[in-house]
Amino acid sequence: MRILIADDDPASRRLLEATLTRWGYEVVVTSDGEQAWQAVESADPPPLFILDWLMPAMDGVDVCRKARARKNARSAYIILLTSRSSKEDLIAGLEAGADDYVTKPFDPQELQARLHVGCRVIELQRTLAARVEELEAALSREKHLQGLLPICCYCKKIRDDSNYWHQVESYVTQHANVHFSHSVCPECTAQFRKDLGLAD
Repeated sequence: MRILIADDDPASRRLLEATLTRWGYEVVVTSDGEQAWQAVESADPPPLFILDWLMPAMDGVDVCRKARARKNARSAYIILLTSRSSKEDLIAGLEAGADDYVTKPFDPQELQARLHVGCRVIELQRTLAARVEELEAALSREKHLQGLLPICCYCKKIRDDSNYWHQVESYVTQHANVHFSHSVCPECTAQFRKDLGLAD
């Protein structure tokens, strides 16, 4: 799991980086809010942020608020790290879009537990997003099959949107979760036997 950390205090930043690296996380390190925002704006931002509240130029709450408005970072799990501990500060951080809140100096066991929660939430989001994509693809296939299909009245081939003709079996197999097992209906069996002179 990749984690973005943003902290303007060198000692706190190094301690956080060393701790997360020891726990097996891949860490993207930034030293202020502007650097953190550049990482958020990248094509593939980390899915989890740990942001110091008080930083020059742009603080953690500003980064959090802007990330929630950005499509590729909207679902990131965000933890605010700060020496502020009042109820008003907690509410302000959560209203800005933070998912969790850890006070400085952080307790390693508490931080690790909160990171585990964040990772679980991220994995659930990914699973849900993948399921939504599957359902959307299934709905698209179903809508495609509900439309008017041009079919040859002689050979029964179906014409697709690119003006190519396909056997019914191959077309339906390609556009729906359907596979064919071939058999012979009673009427065709009777006709086949008649053609061979085997009719009763």
